[in-house]
Amino acid sequence: MAKILITGGAGYIGSHIVNLLGSSDHEMIIYDDLSTGRRASVVAGKLIVGELEDIEKLEDLIEKENFDACIHFAGSIIVPESVTNPLKYYNNNTQNTLDLLNLCTEYGINKFIFSSTAAVYGEPEGGVCTEETPQNPINPYGRTKLMTEWMLQDIAAAHKDFEFIVLRYFNVAGGSIDGKVGQCSPLSTHLIKLACEAALGKREKLSIYGNDYETRDGTCIRDYIHTDDLAQAHVDGLTYLLNGGKSEILNCGYGDGFTVQEVVDVVKKVSGVDFTTEIVGRRAGDPGMLISKADKIGKVLGWKPKHNDLELIVKTAYEWEKNL
Repeated sequence: MAKILITGGAGYIGSHIVNLLGSSDHEMIIYDDLSTGRRASVVAGKLIVGELEDIEKLEDLIEKENFDACIHFAGSIIVPESVTNPLKYYNNNTQNTLDLLNLCTEYGINKFIFSSTAAVYGEPEGGVCTEETPQNPINPYGRTKLMTEWMLQDIAAAHKDFEFIVLRYFNVAGGSIDGKVGQCSPLSTHLIKLACEAALGKREKLSIYGNDYETRDGTCIRDYIHTDDLAQAHVDGLTYLLNGGKSEILNCGYGDGFTVQEVVDVVKKVSGVDFTTEIVGRRAGDPGMLISKADKIGKVLGWKPKHNDLELIVKTAYEWEKNL
């Protein structure tokens, strides 16, 4: 049993990890400001409402609780917003994470799991990324995540007992199979959530950002991973670190690519609703294709995805959205 600090654990992805860890004997304390998460999504553990900027409150918590590990989700994640408001992203994703890492090293939290992103790769040649693919982010969101990866590598080099797992997420989607948690944020820009909203009449139409990419139907291609499989990757990473595993950076995806139009077609099939779509201009910072090569995570962590099925991903997202 370990005591785990989970920052941002009331958010979309964090709540899935909390849900999964709830059946373990680990003790969880979730630290979240509820700006994008919600109290009801914390279905296990203990919630402390606070901001990462509140260093005094965070330090009091860390000093008192004697944590064994930290799983860090509390970041800003909207790519177009990072282009128009980069300072928000450097403040929250870089400065706040630096402050958190300072406290971790000061108080002996030497196991750290970080939610990174495929956006660190930018626009890789061929659109398929291994962990060794050069990192060349094309937006502030990706740059801030890469900066944290660098910080973790430098801290691990300087502190021999500090070990980390970086998970580079591809496109996360769906609601939990047990129906307990899902995507709640009204600010979400996730395609599958927005398409489900359109199918349910919660939005008038769905915008497709560009149909002039060099892909099979002109729309962007992405690698979609179910949230429960992503949650399992974190649990596997935590087990690995607690058992003495060494620092690793790992892609977290299925290695399959679907176009925006293909995803829209599946949402229409699952929902039975032929909702309205419109083609608009490309979004700033969007690469045409981003697919993972994710063999390494299985070899290192023993991770075995169970939900690699786009229809299932869409069905769980749709059922969750219908009940919101």
